Amino acid sequence: MTPAQDTPRVRLTAWSAADFWLLERKNSAEMTRFLGGPESEDKLVARQRRYEALSAREPAAGRMFRVGLADTGEGIGSVGFWEREWRGEPVYEAGWGVLPEYQGRGLAVAALTELLAYARAHGTRDTVHAFPGTDHPASNAVCRRAGFTHLGDVDFEYPPGVPHPSSDWCHRLR
Repeated sequence: MTPAQDTPRVRLTAWSAADFWLLERKNSAEMTRFLGGPESEDKLVARQRRYEALSAREPAAGRMFRVGLADTGEGIGSVGFWEREWRGEPVYEAGWGVLPEYQGRGLAVAALTELLAYARAHGTRDTVHAFPGTDHPASNAVCRRAGFTHLGDVDFEYPPGVPHPSSDWCHRLR
């Protein structure tokens, strides 16, 4: 097997109404344990609306994507980026989630790498930050493997209003 075959391949598709089932699947206790726990049905519906609206805006505003396997298109998770201010600077924030049965295969790293290429091509901000909890070794490893630089630990609010010890990871697009 050549190194190119060892690298998992994913396809990113703009989030759509047909992707709500992925939000439902990702709303399990296992998938949300580092994010404050499962959300109510109303909050999931609101999240779906936000994801669709983000993906309908101009590309520089950010995007939510359905992550699919490159060969089959089978949906395995989500990845996205959006505008935010961080420490007085306009940046992008990134987030992702891969269904449990697909974790541990490098697919989250592949999806985040594709997302960074998209943000580099379409975005207007210089950096992308990610804020996984310091207690979430898998997401911190995804950041490291995708080429982010660890800037230190911070108290980051997620869900809003709930400070959580998090790692501040930064990837320079330019």
